Amino acid sequence: MSDTTYEAFLARVREIGQLASIESLLDWDSETYMPPNGLGVRAEQLALLASLGHQRRSDPRLGELLDQLEGRVSDPVQLTNVREVRRLHDRAVKIPEDLVRRISRASTLAKAAWAKARAESNFPAFAPHLRELLELKRQVADCLGHGGDRYDALLDEYEPGADSAQVAALFAALREPLSRFVRQLQAAPRQPDPSILRRRFPREAQERFARRLAAAIGFDFQSGRLDVSNHPFCSGTGSGDVRFTTRYREDFFNAAIFGVLHEAGHGLYEQGLDPQHAFTPMGQAVSLGIHESQSRLWENFVGRGRPFWDHFYGECQREFPEALGGVPLDSFHAAVNHVAPSMIRVEADEVTYNLHIVLRFELERALLAGQVAIEDVPSAWNQKMNELLGVTPRNDAEGCLQDIHWAMGIFGYFPTYALGNLYAAQFFEAANAAIPDLSDRLRRGDFQTLREWLRSNIHIHGQRYRPDELVARISGRPLSIEPFLRYLSDKFAPIYGL
Repeated sequence: MSDTTYEAFLARVREIGQLASIESLLDWDSETYMPPNGLGVRAEQLALLASLGHQRRSDPRLGELLDQLEGRVSDPVQLTNVREVRRLHDRAVKIPEDLVRRISRASTLAKAAWAKARAESNFPAFAPHLRELLELKRQVADCLGHGGDRYDALLDEYEPGADSAQVAALFAALREPLSRFVRQLQAAPRQPDPSILRRRFPREAQERFARRLAAAIGFDFQSGRLDVSNHPFCSGTGSGDVRFTTRYREDFFNAAIFGVLHEAGHGLYEQGLDPQHAFTPMGQAVSLGIHESQSRLWENFVGRGRPFWDHFYGECQREFPEALGGVPLDSFHAAVNHVAPSMIRVEADEVTYNLHIVLRFELERALLAGQVAIEDVPSAWNQKMNELLGVTPRNDAEGCLQDIHWAMGIFGYFPTYALGNLYAAQFFEAANAAIPDLSDRLRRGDFQTLREWLRSNIHIHGQRYRPDELVARISGRPLSIEPFLRYLSDKFAPIYGL
């Protein structure tokens, strides 16, 4: 094997990555600034880009280069790129190009239909789009092959190596401890007052303060930007151009402030990837679960922690003097950590959040298997909400239409949110062991030490380590629910007086 073989391979890989980044940029624009009448043209543009990317991933010449390189490279960077591109190539050759184009076009139109249906709380208006995308994704799963559960084929796209049986076992192990802990907290002698967070918080002050928090934890606004969308997200087109969004509610503090910390956490991961490996697996995140661990870590483990607000609460009171000027820090900190079953996943507390994911995981599997009809989604959703959380949505907007993921054609994605919580707990425990005075540093406003620890242990490695290997490498043990349950107990018991 000559160096020119690897260079020819790398040129093709980078072109695939560049096409994906252009697709990501157009998708970001469609969610933020695109005029409504641009939808038809944008759907065709994105379908073309999806088709071009698929052509290059499935190109027989790429397969030939992989054949020449496998077993002949030893450098860790080259090994990683060859291994991960082989995975992408083998998946791509099984999926017809026309199917890729149809999914891209359908999802672009579905996202616009979802936004309108959500605003009107009208699931029947979105149902035809969901039916089409679900059938297309069934076809993808069947093309890829599976052992009888289509969900496995789709989950593997977002969390390589994971399967539905593993996820189901983790969720089964979490259900009872979480439900029991919720009951303990609800019966606790000390109860937070969440009404503190439902006063008037002017949007201008929220924008200013949220941007300040994102910059403080290390998000580089010279290499990124913050905008508004119907559903918050983070989109990276390279470490020098990372874009994330939020949504503002003047009657609720948490939505934008913690939403920004969450999406900025994603952004820190993207900005922490090695730019010399841009558009290759070594310059891309290892999985969506690991990505989610970074957003949940900054939003909750740091952003809802007492040291964080020891540092920022005075500034917060100055930004919102009417709402928080007379509120003691203890009361505020308890309020942002209030635990109660609620309707909206992105606003759920840390204890009940994973139960929202269990609902989506179980419902998605049933939909893919044809066990739940499209027209029955609202009632099935409401039934599971009542079963898992003891609450029932009043309408479709706060029920089955609250998330954009199905409109994006993303099935198999939701478990990565719960996996992200578990990864985050294990990583944060390891970070505290490696940085014994971490709490004091956060209290002083030193977020760089933690950020650099995450960058050197996770971000900079790209896809060199698969998720299970990365977790074991950092924490010394496989993924477990125990660090997460310990974290919840250690954090919430003092707040609730247990």
